[in-house]
Amino acid sequence: MASIINSIYILKRTIYGTAKFNMTKWRRGFYIDRSCFRTFYRSKAHVISGNELAKDIRKEVQKDVESWLSLGNKRPHLSVILVGDNPASLTYVKNKIKAATTVGISSEVILKPSHVSQEELLEVISKLSKDSNVSGLLVQLPLPEHINERDICNAIAPEKDVDGFHLVNIGRLCLDQSSIIPATAAAVWEIIRRTGIKTFGKNVVVAGRSKNVGMPISMLLHTDGRHERPGGIPKLITADMVKEGAAIIDVGINHIEDSVTGKTILVGDVDFEGVQEKAGYITPVPGGVGPMTVAMLLKNTLMAAKKIIY
Repeated sequence: MASIINSIYILKRTIYGTAKFNMTKWRRGFYIDRSCFRTFYRSKAHVISGNELAKDIRKEVQKDVESWLSLGNKRPHLSVILVGDNPASLTYVKNKIKAATTVGISSEVILKPSHVSQEELLEVISKLSKDSNVSGLLVQLPLPEHINERDICNAIAPEKDVDGFHLVNIGRLCLDQSSIIPATAAAVWEIIRRTGIKTFGKNVVVAGRSKNVGMPISMLLHTDGRHERPGGIPKLITADMVKEGAAIIDVGINHIEDSVTGKTILVGDVDFEGVQEKAGYITPVPGGVGPMTVAMLLKNTLMAAKKIIY
Protein backbone atom coordinates (compact mmCIF):
# COMPACT_ATOMS: atom_id res chain seq x y z
CA MET A 1 0.00 0.00 0.00
CA ALA A 2 2.88 2.35 0.84
CA SER A 3 4.35 1.99 -2.66
CA ILE A 4 0.98 2.73 -4.25
CA ILE A 5 0.47 5.81 -2.10
CA ASN A 6 4.02 6.96 -2.89
CA SER A 7 3.39 6.55 -6.64
CA ILE A 8 0.20 8.59 -6.41
CA TYR A 9 1.98 11.25 -4.37
CA ILE A 10 4.78 11.55 -6.92
CA LEU A 11 2.21 11.81 -9.72
CA LYS A 12 0.34 14.51 -7.84
CA ARG A 13 3.49 16.49 -7.23
CA THR A 14 4.33 16.22 -10.92
CA ILE A 15 0.92 17.39 -12.09
CA TYR A 16 0.80 20.48 -9.95
CA GLY A 17 4.50 21.21 -9.87
CA THR A 18 4.55 21.67 -6.09
CA ALA A 19 8.02 20.23 -5.58
CA LYS A 20 11.16 19.13 -7.37
CA PHE A 21 12.54 15.60 -7.29
CA ASN A 22 15.07 13.41 -9.04
CA MET A 23 14.10 13.00 -12.73
CA THR A 24 17.21 11.03 -13.83
CA LYS A 25 15.40 7.93 -15.06
CA TRP A 26 11.99 9.40 -15.81
CA ARG A 27 10.53 11.04 -18.89
CA ARG A 28 7.57 13.18 -19.86
CA GLY A 29 4.35 11.58 -21.12
CA PHE A 30 0.62 12.31 -21.22
CA TYR A 31 -2.68 10.90 -20.03
CA ILE A 32 -6.30 12.08 -20.36
CA ASP A 33 -8.44 12.99 -17.36
CA ARG A 34 -11.86 14.54 -17.97
CA SER A 35 -10.82 15.55 -21.49
CA CYS A 36 -7.75 17.39 -20.21
CA PHE A 37 -4.14 16.49 -20.96
CA ARG A 38 -1.95 16.35 -17.91
CA THR A 39 1.71 15.58 -17.53
CA PHE A 40 3.25 12.57 -15.83
CA TYR A 41 6.61 10.83 -15.83
CA ARG A 42 7.48 7.17 -16.34
CA SER A 43 10.57 5.03 -16.83
CA LYS A 44 12.36 4.19 -20.07
CA ALA A 45 11.25 1.46 -22.48
CA HIS A 46 11.40 -2.12 -21.27
CA VAL A 47 14.42 -3.69 -22.97
CA ILE A 48 13.46 -7.13 -24.28
CA SER A 49 16.26 -9.66 -23.83
CA GLY A 50 16.37 -11.90 -26.87
CA ASN A 51 19.09 -13.87 -25.12
CA GLU A 52 16.79 -14.79 -22.24
CA LEU A 53 13.82 -15.61 -24.46
CA ALA A 54 16.03 -17.73 -26.73
CA LYS A 55 17.34 -19.58 -23.68
CA ASP A 56 13.77 -20.50 -22.76
CA ILE A 57 13.02 -21.72 -26.27
CA ARG A 58 16.20 -23.81 -26.41
CA LYS A 59 15.19 -25.49 -23.15
CA GLU A 60 11.75 -26.24 -24.61
CA VAL A 61 13.26 -27.66 -27.81
CA GLN A 62 15.76 -29.76 -25.86
CA LYS A 63 12.96 -31.23 -23.74
CA ASP A 64 10.91 -31.93 -26.88
CA VAL A 65 13.88 -33.60 -28.59
CA GLU A 66 14.44 -35.84 -25.58
CA SER A 67 10.77 -36.79 -25.55
CA TRP A 68 10.90 -37.48 -29.30
CA LEU A 69 13.92 -39.75 -28.90
CA SER A 70 12.37 -41.59 -25.93
CA LEU A 71 9.62 -42.77 -28.26
CA GLY A 72 12.21 -44.51 -30.43
CA ASN A 73 12.37 -41.85 -33.15
CA LYS A 74 15.48 -40.86 -35.07
CA ARG A 75 17.51 -37.90 -33.76
CA PRO A 76 16.72 -34.68 -35.71
CA HIS A 77 19.56 -33.74 -38.06
CA LEU A 78 20.37 -30.35 -39.56
CA SER A 79 22.51 -29.97 -42.70
CA VAL A 80 23.95 -26.55 -43.53
CA ILE A 81 25.54 -25.70 -46.87
CA LEU A 82 28.07 -22.87 -46.71
CA VAL A 83 29.41 -21.37 -49.93
CA GLY A 84 32.60 -19.31 -49.79
CA ASP A 85 34.37 -17.82 -46.79
CA ASN A 86 32.30 -14.78 -45.89
CA PRO A 87 33.30 -14.01 -42.24
CA ALA A 88 29.77 -13.09 -41.18
CA SER A 89 28.32 -16.25 -42.74
CA LEU A 90 30.99 -18.37 -41.02
CA THR A 91 30.01 -16.87 -37.67
CA TYR A 92 26.30 -17.42 -38.26
CA VAL A 93 26.84 -21.03 -39.24
CA LYS A 94 29.05 -21.70 -36.19
CA ASN A 95 26.34 -20.27 -33.94
CA LYS A 96 23.67 -22.44 -35.55
CA ILE A 97 25.74 -25.61 -35.22
CA LYS A 98 26.65 -24.84 -31.63
CA ALA A 99 23.01 -24.14 -30.75
CA ALA A 100 21.86 -27.35 -32.43
CA THR A 101 24.33 -29.37 -30.37
CA THR A 102 23.09 -27.86 -27.08
CA VAL A 103 19.51 -29.05 -27.71
CA GLY A 104 20.42 -32.53 -28.94
CA ILE A 105 20.08 -31.96 -32.69
CA SER A 106 22.90 -33.48 -34.74
CA SER A 107 24.31 -31.36 -37.54
CA GLU A 108 26.85 -31.05 -40.32
CA VAL A 109 28.33 -28.30 -42.49
CA ILE A 110 28.96 -28.89 -46.18
CA LEU A 111 31.59 -26.41 -47.37
CA LYS A 112 31.74 -25.31 -50.99
CA PRO A 113 34.17 -22.82 -52.57
CA SER A 114 32.84 -19.46 -53.75
CA HIS A 115 33.43 -20.48 -57.39
CA VAL A 116 31.17 -23.55 -57.14
CA SER A 117 28.77 -23.76 -60.08
CA GLN A 118 25.04 -23.45 -59.56
CA GLU A 119 24.57 -26.87 -61.15
CA GLU A 120 26.89 -28.52 -58.63
CA LEU A 121 25.19 -26.75 -55.74
CA LEU A 122 21.78 -27.89 -56.98
CA GLU A 123 23.02 -31.48 -57.14
CA VAL A 124 24.17 -31.33 -53.50
CA ILE A 125 20.80 -29.89 -52.45
CA SER A 126 18.92 -32.56 -54.37
CA LYS A 127 20.91 -35.33 -52.71
CA LEU A 128 20.37 -33.94 -49.21
CA SER A 129 16.67 -33.30 -49.86
CA LYS A 130 16.22 -36.98 -50.67
CA ASP A 131 18.34 -38.22 -47.75
CA SER A 132 16.03 -39.68 -45.08
CA ASN A 133 18.65 -38.99 -42.41
CA VAL A 134 18.38 -35.22 -43.00
CA SER A 135 15.52 -33.55 -41.14
CA GLY A 136 16.30 -29.94 -41.99
CA LEU A 137 18.38 -28.31 -44.72
CA LEU A 138 19.47 -24.72 -45.29
CA VAL A 139 21.87 -22.89 -47.56
CA GLN A 140 23.52 -19.98 -45.76
CA LEU A 141 22.84 -16.66 -47.51
CA PRO A 142 24.09 -14.52 -49.16
CA LEU A 143 25.42 -16.47 -52.14
CA PRO A 144 27.99 -15.45 -54.79
CA GLU A 145 26.55 -13.27 -57.57
CA HIS A 146 26.79 -16.00 -60.22
CA ILE A 147 24.30 -18.16 -58.29
CA ASN A 148 20.56 -17.46 -58.42
CA GLU A 149 19.42 -17.30 -54.80
CA ARG A 150 15.75 -17.95 -55.59
CA ASP A 151 16.58 -21.08 -57.61
CA ILE A 152 18.63 -22.42 -54.71
CA CYS A 153 15.93 -21.76 -52.11
CA ASN A 154 13.29 -23.41 -54.26
CA ALA A 155 15.48 -26.48 -54.83
CA ILE A 156 15.26 -27.47 -51.15
CA ALA A 157 12.41 -29.85 -50.35
CA PRO A 158 9.64 -27.73 -48.71
CA GLU A 159 9.35 -30.15 -45.80
CA LYS A 160 13.08 -29.76 -45.03
CA ASP A 161 13.25 -26.02 -45.70
CA VAL A 162 13.97 -24.88 -42.13
CA ASP A 163 14.76 -21.35 -43.32
CA GLY A 164 11.20 -21.15 -44.67
CA PHE A 165 12.29 -19.55 -47.97
CA HIS A 166 10.82 -22.08 -50.43
CA LEU A 167 8.01 -20.57 -52.50
CA VAL A 168 5.62 -23.20 -51.11
CA ASN A 169 6.31 -22.17 -47.52
CA ILE A 170 6.16 -18.46 -48.35
CA GLY A 171 2.93 -19.01 -50.33
CA ARG A 172 1.31 -20.95 -47.49
CA LEU A 173 2.35 -18.23 -45.05
CA CYS A 174 0.74 -15.55 -47.23
CA LEU A 175 -2.47 -17.60 -47.38
CA ASP A 176 -2.46 -18.00 -43.58
CA GLN A 177 -1.93 -21.75 -43.78
CA SER A 178 0.40 -23.89 -41.68
CA SER A 179 3.95 -23.54 -42.97
CA ILE A 180 7.57 -23.45 -41.90
CA ILE A 181 7.99 -19.76 -41.09
CA PRO A 182 11.25 -17.95 -41.94
CA ALA A 183 13.34 -18.00 -38.77
CA THR A 184 13.83 -14.23 -38.38
CA ALA A 185 10.14 -13.49 -38.94
CA ALA A 186 9.26 -16.27 -36.51
CA ALA A 187 11.71 -14.75 -34.02
CA VAL A 188 10.02 -11.34 -34.24
CA TRP A 189 6.58 -12.86 -33.78
CA GLU A 190 7.74 -15.00 -30.85
CA ILE A 191 9.22 -11.91 -29.16
CA ILE A 192 5.88 -10.15 -29.56
CA ARG A 193 3.90 -13.14 -28.31
CA ARG A 194 6.08 -13.97 -25.30
CA THR A 195 6.35 -10.34 -24.25
CA GLY A 196 2.57 -9.96 -24.30
CA ILE A 197 2.56 -7.09 -26.80
CA LYS A 198 -0.92 -6.74 -28.31
CA THR A 199 -0.97 -6.23 -32.09
CA PHE A 200 -4.61 -6.91 -32.94
CA GLY A 201 -6.24 -3.71 -34.19
CA LYS A 202 -2.99 -1.77 -33.86
CA ASN A 203 -1.02 0.13 -36.46
CA VAL A 204 2.27 -1.63 -37.21
CA VAL A 205 5.14 -0.30 -39.30
CA VAL A 206 7.64 -2.73 -40.85
CA ALA A 207 10.62 -0.77 -42.15
CA GLY A 208 12.04 -2.78 -45.05
CA ARG A 209 10.26 -5.11 -47.47
CA SER A 210 12.82 -7.83 -48.13
CA LYS A 211 11.40 -11.16 -49.25
CA ASN A 212 13.22 -13.03 -46.47
CA VAL A 213 12.42 -10.77 -43.51
CA GLY A 214 10.17 -7.75 -44.03
CA MET A 215 7.50 -9.44 -46.13
CA PRO A 216 7.10 -12.55 -43.91
CA ILE A 217 6.88 -10.35 -40.81
CA SER A 218 4.19 -8.27 -42.52
CA MET A 219 2.24 -11.42 -43.35
CA LEU A 220 2.42 -12.67 -39.75
CA LEU A 221 1.27 -9.35 -38.36
CA HIS A 222 -1.40 -9.02 -41.06
CA THR A 223 -3.03 -12.21 -39.80
CA ASP A 224 -2.08 -11.37 -36.20
CA GLY A 225 0.03 -14.52 -35.98
CA ARG A 226 -2.68 -17.02 -36.74
CA HIS A 227 -1.81 -18.66 -39.03
CA GLU A 228 15.33 -8.82 -51.84
CA ARG A 229 17.70 -8.47 -49.18
CA PRO A 230 18.37 -4.69 -48.63
CA GLY A 231 21.27 -3.28 -46.68
CA GLY A 232 20.65 -2.02 -43.14
CA ILE A 233 20.98 1.64 -42.20
CA PRO A 234 22.45 2.36 -38.77
CA LYS A 235 20.15 4.51 -36.58
CA LEU A 236 17.62 4.90 -39.42
CA ILE A 237 14.73 4.96 -36.95
CA THR A 238 14.96 7.92 -34.59
CA ALA A 239 12.85 9.00 -31.63
CA ASP A 240 10.86 11.56 -33.65
CA MET A 241 9.55 8.70 -35.85
CA VAL A 242 8.30 6.68 -32.91
CA LYS A 243 4.93 6.94 -31.20
CA GLU A 244 4.95 7.26 -27.41
CA GLY A 245 4.90 3.78 -25.84
CA ALA A 246 5.42 1.93 -29.14
CA ALA A 247 7.05 -1.52 -29.27
CA ILE A 248 10.28 -1.48 -31.33
CA ILE A 249 11.83 -4.73 -32.59
CA ASP A 250 15.11 -4.11 -34.41
CA VAL A 251 16.14 -6.66 -37.06
CA GLY A 252 18.95 -4.53 -38.47
CA ILE A 253 22.57 -5.72 -38.49
CA ASN A 254 25.25 -3.12 -39.18
CA HIS A 255 28.98 -3.09 -38.46
CA ILE A 256 30.24 0.41 -37.70
CA GLU A 257 33.33 1.95 -36.13
CA ASP A 258 32.98 3.11 -32.54
CA SER A 259 33.85 6.81 -32.47
CA VAL A 260 35.47 6.47 -29.04
CA THR A 261 37.43 3.19 -29.19
CA GLY A 262 37.87 2.92 -32.95
CA LYS A 263 36.75 -0.72 -32.78
CA THR A 264 34.08 -2.26 -35.01
CA ILE A 265 30.78 -2.70 -33.19
CA LEU A 266 27.40 -4.21 -34.09
CA VAL A 267 24.32 -1.95 -34.13
CA GLY A 268 20.79 -2.16 -35.49
CA ASP A 269 18.68 0.16 -37.65
CA VAL A 270 17.27 1.94 -34.60
CA ASP A 271 18.85 4.77 -32.61
CA PHE A 272 18.60 2.68 -29.45
CA GLU A 273 19.53 5.32 -26.87
CA GLY A 274 17.18 7.96 -28.29
CA VAL A 275 14.24 5.67 -29.06
CA GLN A 276 14.50 3.92 -25.68
CA GLU A 277 13.46 7.19 -24.05
CA LYS A 278 10.14 7.13 -25.93
CA ALA A 279 9.23 3.51 -26.65
CA GLY A 280 7.36 1.09 -24.42
CA TYR A 281 9.38 -1.95 -25.50
CA ILE A 282 12.62 -2.22 -27.47
CA THR A 283 15.06 -4.96 -28.49
CA PRO A 284 18.82 -4.35 -28.40
CA VAL A 285 21.40 -5.18 -31.06
CA PRO A 286 23.16 -7.45 -30.37
CA GLY A 287 21.19 -9.64 -27.99
CA GLY A 288 17.72 -9.19 -29.44
CA VAL A 289 16.35 -10.80 -32.59
CA GLY A 290 19.65 -12.57 -33.42
CA PRO A 291 19.65 -15.28 -30.75
CA MET A 292 15.89 -15.68 -31.19
CA THR A 293 16.38 -16.37 -34.91
CA VAL A 294 18.77 -19.23 -34.13
CA ALA A 295 16.34 -20.58 -31.53
CA MET A 296 13.47 -20.56 -34.01
CA LEU A 297 15.66 -22.32 -36.57
CA LEU A 298 16.12 -25.15 -34.07
CA LYS A 299 12.39 -25.23 -33.49
CA ASN A 300 11.79 -25.44 -37.26
CA THR A 301 14.28 -28.31 -37.53
CA LEU A 302 12.43 -30.27 -34.85
CA MET A 303 9.10 -29.55 -36.58
CA ALA A 304 10.57 -30.85 -39.84
CA ALA A 305 11.81 -34.02 -38.11
CA LYS A 306 8.40 -34.62 -36.57
CA LYS A 307 6.70 -33.87 -39.92
CA ILE A 308 4.23 -31.54 -38.22
CA ILE A 309 3.58 -29.42 -41.33
CA TYR A 310 4.12 -31.95 -44.15
